Amino acid sequence: MAQHIDVKYDTLSKAISQGRVADFTSSSDAESSSGTDRSQRSAEDAECEMGMACRRTVERTLSAVGGGASATTRFVASRGLAHGGVLFALPSLISCGLLRHLDEYFGDLSGYYTKFNVILLLAFMALCRIKSVEQLRNDSPGEMGRLMGLDRIPEVRCLRNKIKQLSDKEAVRQWHLRLSKEWMKDKPELTGVLYVDGHVRVYHGKQTNLPKRYVARDKLCMRGTTDYWINDKTGQPFFVVTKAVDGGLLRTLREDIIPQLLRDVPAQPSQQHSEDDERPYRFILVFDREGYSPEFFRQMWEKHSICCITYHKYPDEDWPQVEFQQTEITMPGGEEVTHNLAWRESIIGSAKKKLRVMEVRKLTKSGHQISVISPAEASLKVDFCGLLFNRWCQENFFRYMMLEYAIDVLSCHDLEELPETQRVINPRWRRLDSECRSLRGKLARKEHQFGQIELDSELRKKDYDNWCLRKSELREEVDLLGEELEKCKKERKKHSKHFQMRDLPEQEQFMQLATNNKLFRDTIKMIAYRAETAMANLLRDELGRPEDARSFLKGVYNVPIDLIPDEENNTLNVYLHHLSSPRYDRAVEALTKTLNEMECVYPGTQMKLKYSLLKRPNEQKQGSLLFPPNQEV
Repeated sequence: MAQHIDVKYDTLSKAISQGRVADFTSSSDAESSSGTDRSQRSAEDAECEMGMACRRTVERTLSAVGGGASATTRFVASRGLAHGGVLFALPSLISCGLLRHLDEYFGDLSGYYTKFNVILLLAFMALCRIKSVEQLRNDSPGEMGRLMGLDRIPEVRCLRNKIKQLSDKEAVRQWHLRLSKEWMKDKPELTGVLYVDGHVRVYHGKQTNLPKRYVARDKLCMRGTTDYWINDKTGQPFFVVTKAVDGGLLRTLREDIIPQLLRDVPAQPSQQHSEDDERPYRFILVFDREGYSPEFFRQMWEKHSICCITYHKYPDEDWPQVEFQQTEITMPGGEEVTHNLAWRESIIGSAKKKLRVMEVRKLTKSGHQISVISPAEASLKVDFCGLLFNRWCQENFFRYMMLEYAIDVLSCHDLEELPETQRVINPRWRRLDSECRSLRGKLARKEHQFGQIELDSELRKKDYDNWCLRKSELREEVDLLGEELEKCKKERKKHSKHFQMRDLPEQEQFMQLATNNKLFRDTIKMIAYRAETAMANLLRDELGRPEDARSFLKGVYNVPIDLIPDEENNTLNVYLHHLSSPRYDRAVEALTKTLNEMECVYPGTQMKLKYSLLKRPNEQKQGSLLFPPNQEV
């Protein structure tokens, strides 16, 4: 140390023995002013011999030579840490299950960084809107490392390898479903109504030819993978099911979603008890027209007492407008809305498999009637109508997650083999079916033109010969298209619509994108979203506009902090820098009060997190350089 500060060894030893070397970390006042600023840290990080910000040379060397050492969590006093506001989300992340069951499902990682470091870093990245691992190159590794009690975060290639080690197991799916079950158990009042919808992740790569599917937001058929999300009535996610070969919403409901919900949804009435219960159903499923199937509704209602709500795909003629009346509906969020509604009991399905349902229609300002159906009792006619109108909460969730959490970003480039018994569509049948639909469209247009000529009495009187000529030409075209359509249908019948993956021609073979890696990162993003939602609910009363809570938190997560550890009192002081206006500072102060009441301990240490807003500078002392004594300002 004497050599480092350029003084004689005897001089320093004498000063220490006489007590003339003060410990500035002993008092809270000195502690709050201690720590390095960003410019000092940047210079120190660049001088490290082992690499940028690699200050823990002993631990890293032991880890590199197989000494079994791993990163320990130790905090150093620092001022102005970038992205420091994300530490305000740590109590919420922990309460949402970020660190639950890690030892049960994931083994220890080899090397310097632990699974706790990797998972916590991915959660911080999601909240700070760092949308891919590659974007970490744009941030200082030492700054983010100090937030986590490390010297630096892993580099991009190292982080990819760590994620692969954690996600290359079936345990990812088990961890994902275990957390989903616990979320349902924690909020059983939100599991009575579940929203199910598919989201297509478009694949623009060239490693494999994934099957095409219709992307509603782009109005195109594009290659990709379909994720079916299950959300509660407030839009928060429970779990997701990924399908590389999409058999449709109904098939996914039957094979994957319904069995999982029957196992995990709490407080379900039994089959025998549901007849006398006030709630004669287990839970309600809400989805769009893709899931319309009277046979499926009947099976779910009679076999499992599951109530399905969707739009009527084939409604009858419009109802008389005198039946509609202004009706107040209470939405799941508690707000009151008024719609022009009418309702009847209707029959859907064939004569042998008919099902009696309650049909509610909403009359829009343009005069269009929107039909909603459900096998629920008549007393629930207004309630289930509002549940379907609230389905946009899930659409908003998809859009928010795409823009803010990048759920469509390709997490890795690995591919996986599909099972040989996987049913896929016959490419030959698909091409013939496309030709049939094209011919059917052309035939319909020509028949429409023929009908217009047939009814054009003015042309018939004015130029009878031309009328007959155009009519005969159109008749001939209609007949030719009809013959081609019949030939195409007969050819299509010769080929089966589906066959197994092993029977697919070699040039049509494809592989699926790695599912475990994507599911691992999606699970962490779901936890981050739920943590952000919990924090937003705390701030809605503190902000002038409750809908600004999420954008406000997005800004807070990227505000710098002063991080001051107090080892004597076992506290980790987090001082958030001031925001752009006093009203935002007041919202932060209300948030810090709630967070401090939680008494969260930083994982891996015994240090209790203590949050506060950075205090404003006190009045300048007499005799300062800026304001000399007895001088007017």
